[in-house]
Amino acid sequence: MSVLEIKKYPDPVLKRKALSVEEVDGALQRLIDDMIETMYAAPGIGLAAPQVGESKRVIVVHVKLKEEEHPLIVLLNPEIIERDGKVVSEEGCLSVPGYVSNIERAAAVRVRGLDREGRSVEIEAEGLLARALQHEIDHLDGLLFVDRMSPIKREFFRKRYLRRLKESA
Repeated sequence: MSVLEIKKYPDPVLKRKALSVEEVDGALQRLIDDMIETMYAAPGIGLAAPQVGESKRVIVVHVKLKEEEHPLIVLLNPEIIERDGKVVSEEGCLSVPGYVSNIERAAAVRVRGLDREGRSVEIEAEGLLARALQHEIDHLDGLLFVDRMSPIKREFFRKRYLRRLKESA
């Protein structure tokens, strides 16, 4: 296993819709293991394959906080099949380091996908787990949390963030 480079905004891979996983093989298992190690090393609570440069519909999520703890989740080809309620909460992203914003998401979701062995699974989630699943699935569709901000806030973010990138280069 190895820690992979996390792609940062505005890397083009983050804006592309990821391809469906068609085959569960050894290469995919290595990618999953590397993504898990990368997520923990970052540290983060979720990671999508496009964030490590792989345009595949694969996410890993592990919400392990004092107030909310869940087992490690690996999902292939995940899709949200049900949403309920709305909640606004602060969100950040490993691909947009140092920036957070309040983002509206569904309060609860039902997600369908495949586990790492290719078996069908459904997960019902609320709270931070629901937010993390929505955030990571957005990555698979080429969306970043900043794309969910108002147009004015998003433009302010882009100018400020890109200026900061130039200054640090």
